[in-house]
Amino acid sequence: MKAGIIITGSGTLLFLTSAESLEASNFVKALGEKGIDKYIAFEVGEEMVRNRYGQHYSVTMADRKQTDLLRIVDVDGQRIFRNFDLKSLSGPILHEGPEAIRRAA
Repeated sequence: MKAGIIITGSGTLLFLTSAESLEASNFVKALGEKGIDKYIAFEVGEEMVRNRYGQHYSVTMADRKQTDLLRIVDVDGQRIFRNFDLKSLSGPILHEGPEAIRRAA
């Protein structure tokens, strides 16, 4: 699993995904199905998420309502930003619209 943070117009999400990358078409499509088509994404270490979220990480992984392609761990932007130093983020990946993915320089 990969873990990441997405910043959208409506807030920040911490997620887990089985996608090969945060740029993989199946992952982008899964976000689009949730109405998320413009965002800035950063990858973070899955182990870091596991350590910082503990039991909640386990509950998220066991949630049958979510799929491995997109598992939302946290939607509280303040808590997410408290839990992760900016230097621990890799990226960013900028996405706008159904086709436009690019890495920021």
